[in-house]
Amino acid sequence: MAGDFSRRSQDFMAMLRNLSREEILDVLSEGLCPHCEDVIEARVYNLHQKFLDGESSDDVISPKRRLNSYAHTLNSWRSPQVVESTYSGRPKVLVTPSSINNKRPVFNHSNYEIPLSDGLSRSVVGNGLSEEQKELSRFGQVGRRKDFVYYEKVNGKETNILKGLELHTRVFNPDEQREIVEFVYTLQRMGQKGQLRARTYSEPRKWMKGKGRVTMQFGCCYNYAVDKDGNPPGIIRDGEVDPLPPLFKKMIRRMVRWHVLPPTCVPNSCIVNIYDEGDCIPPHIDHHDFVRPFCTVSFLAECNILFGTSLKIINPGEFSGPFSLPLPLGSVLILNGNGADIAKHCVPSVPAKRISITFRKMDDRKLPFAYTPDPELSAIEPFVPPSSDKSRIQHHLKDGGNDNHDKSEYRAESGNKGFSNEDEFPPLGKGSSSNRRSQR
Repeated sequence: MAGDFSRRSQDFMAMLRNLSREEILDVLSEGLCPHCEDVIEARVYNLHQKFLDGESSDDVISPKRRLNSYAHTLNSWRSPQVVESTYSGRPKVLVTPSSINNKRPVFNHSNYEIPLSDGLSRSVVGNGLSEEQKELSRFGQVGRRKDFVYYEKVNGKETNILKGLELHTRVFNPDEQREIVEFVYTLQRMGQKGQLRARTYSEPRKWMKGKGRVTMQFGCCYNYAVDKDGNPPGIIRDGEVDPLPPLFKKMIRRMVRWHVLPPTCVPNSCIVNIYDEGDCIPPHIDHHDFVRPFCTVSFLAECNILFGTSLKIINPGEFSGPFSLPLPLGSVLILNGNGADIAKHCVPSVPAKRISITFRKMDDRKLPFAYTPDPELSAIEPFVPPSSDKSRIQHHLKDGGNDNHDKSEYRAESGNKGFSNEDEFPPLGKGSSSNRRSQR
């Protein structure tokens, strides 16, 4: 019996060698649900690596081994299972203790093949690509949505209050998100132990719903309200906080290189927000001590951000507004123009543990007195693809990085509604200005 099993196994492996990974995946995943398709895809990928590429089993990082390798670290976080949305509308699970315990690992090999070119990602499956090829591939995967539209009357004139907003998705893959989140928790532990400067770390008492999120600020000391010393809201020029950590500077370099942020507006400060379930950020417009554009990066749990010239407070942590935008994991939301200066924005009570990092450049006239420019953040060159791919990438950037069905504008109907389509990012058709007015 053992001999028959061994022979059948060898025949099976011989058959696999004659099939492409796509052919195997099509046969095995036909008729399955999205979750099962992802599991099958992960297993086919590892078979492909092991038996078709000729790598030894020790060189293959399987989904199960990845889950186990993170389990020890993640168990101390006690964060809930969270979902990363993709353009296809299919949910992807970012691995957390709950997904490990429920034995529902979901693995997308495309997220793990290609590391950050500056070495941010630790766990990488080697695939023989050069660093330039890896960066080109990852750069080409970034989704870019820029045509957000919602009209309100401002000073008696119909105005697109969302003009200037951009959403860049797939900027940081799940491996990179885990590394950043782990680092944020390390900083939080340092703050709790008094190992960060006093104005860097803040963990207020949770005295009511929506109040009490943990904040950490680096690069400058920012005042949300008039403090006990009479300092007004804005940058406190003689206040001292810790400098930007190296990992955050790598994130900034990534965003500038990949055309998410312009090289003329490189951030030199940031604020980290750690939300517990129910925490929020009330309606506001970011202080003009910081120039535009600025950006926020999302981790751990997807949430919605609301925009509008008038956002209503319904209850503690509950707000209403005319335009709601979901923030996928690993995405970067750029705030600029009307979207930063005319529309207010807020984050209602989050449904689960969440982390955001907001990067901003200080106005030169408001720089802290002790500030010195960081040479690591100077002269960052945007990524330029090889000449053979240059026209394709330029076309990709011009079209906002969208597929054909994604090139349309975002539109919102009146009232406190998000997208009516079931997909996280529904395809919407272009229309004339008259059509826009009719939708208003």
